[in-house]
Amino acid sequence: MEFREFVRLLDQRGLLVKVKKSVDVKYELAILVKMLQGKPVWFDSVKGFPMPVVSNVCATRDLVAMGLGIAKKDVSKTLAYAIDHPKEPQVVPAEGYAEFPCDLGKLPILTYYPQDGGPYIASGIVFGKDKEHGVNASYHRAMILDKEHMAMRIVERHLYAFMQRGLKDFAFCIGCAMSVLVAGAISVEIGKSELAIANALQNIRVVELAGHVVPDSEVVMICEFTGENTDEGPFLDLTETFDIVRKQPVARVKKIFVKQNPLFYALLPGDLEHKILMGTPREPTIFREVSRVCACLDVYINPGGCSWLHAIVKIRKQHEDDGKKAIEAAFRGHASLKHVFVVDEDVDIENPSDVEWALATRFQGDRGLVIKTKQKGSSLDPSSDMATKETTKVGFDLTVPAKTTGKSFRRPQPPLQIKLEDYL
Repeated sequence: MEFREFVRLLDQRGLLVKVKKSVDVKYELAILVKMLQGKPVWFDSVKGFPMPVVSNVCATRDLVAMGLGIAKKDVSKTLAYAIDHPKEPQVVPAEGYAEFPCDLGKLPILTYYPQDGGPYIASGIVFGKDKEHGVNASYHRAMILDKEHMAMRIVERHLYAFMQRGLKDFAFCIGCAMSVLVAGAISVEIGKSELAIANALQNIRVVELAGHVVPDSEVVMICEFTGENTDEGPFLDLTETFDIVRKQPVARVKKIFVKQNPLFYALLPGDLEHKILMGTPREPTIFREVSRVCACLDVYINPGGCSWLHAIVKIRKQHEDDGKKAIEAAFRGHASLKHVFVVDEDVDIENPSDVEWALATRFQGDRGLVIKTKQKGSSLDPSSDMATKETTKVGFDLTVPAKTTGKSFRRPQPPLQIKLEDYL
C-alpha cells in the first residue's frame, strides 16, 4: 500500500479522526496531534494551504503491523528477515507527478513549539546515491530557513559518509509507503539498501524522478547541499527534551514534485509516532544479534524508554548464562541502548507491570546485573556526557535461575477456560 492507500484503509476501518475546523500550522495543529496521541488524524482545512495534513499513521505497533499487512507479534521477526533477505525493487518511470512551486512557504510545514529554531519537516526521508554504495535512505529533520533553504541535521553515519565522498544532490521524500517509513529508520551496514529492505517487507513502487531513484511519495523535493553550515535547532527529540543547537549543513530546494491532490505527512517530534517509527526498526537489529547467542523470541523498544534507550528482550532460556549473553548482544544490536531487560517467555514484554513483576520476583542484583561504564551512548540522553557521548549501560537479567531454592517462579494458569460475556 502506498501512503494514501493506507490512509484510505484507516478511514474505511473507522480509525481515521477527521478534523474539519480550520487549523494553523503554528502550534495549533501540533497540539491537536498531541491530544489525539495514538490516533491517526486528517486535517482537512489548514489555514493558508490547500493541502490536507495527515499525522499519527504510525503511532502504534498495531498501525505499523496493519500498514505492513502482518500480525503485530511478527513485526520484529519480519523486519529482521527483510534485513537479511533484501529484495531490489524494479525502477519504473514516474507517473502522476506535477511540478509544484519551488517555495517551502507553500507547503503546510509545522512549527511545533515556541522554542523551535523554526518550522520543521520531521517526516522527510533523504535518498542519496553513492557510486560505490548505491542508494541510502535515512531520516533527517529539516529546519526551514527561507523559501528555498533548509538546515538539516546530519548524524555522522551513512549520508554523512556519502557527503564526505562528494554527494551534493539528493531527494527528500514525504509521505511514503509504511515499509519505506520503517526501513528508512533501520540502521544497517553501509551499502545495504533500505529500499531493498522495504521491498522485501512489501512490494513497493520505485520511480526515477528528475534523475533520482525514489519510492512513490506524496511530495518529492530535489535538493542540493550548498557547502554552507548554519545553526540548527533547538528541536524536541525522542527524549521529549530539546536537542542542542549545532552547526549543520544547508540544503537548497531546486524542484518540488507532488502527486495529484497530495497529502502532507507531518510527524510530531517526541510523541508516540516519532518513538514508534524510530524505535521499532531497532528491534530487528537487536533480535538478529541476540539470536546469534541464544533463542530470542521477541524484542520490544518501549515508549517509556523514549523508544530509544530501553529494550525488553524475551528469550527461551536454555543455559544459565543465556541472559547475560543476551544483554551483551542487545548492546551490540543497538549502539544507543542504555538499559536492557531480559525476560523469560512467560512475560508480556509490552506490559510494563509484567516486566516489573519479573524484576521483583526473578532478579538479584549480585548475580543478574551487568554494568558497562564509559560506553558510547546516545547524544539524545541529557544525562550522558555531551562532550564524549559516553554513558553507563546497565543490563538486567530477569530470567529464572537454573538453580532454584525450591520456591516456584511460575504463575498458575486459570484452571478453567471460560468466557466472561457468558456471565454478564
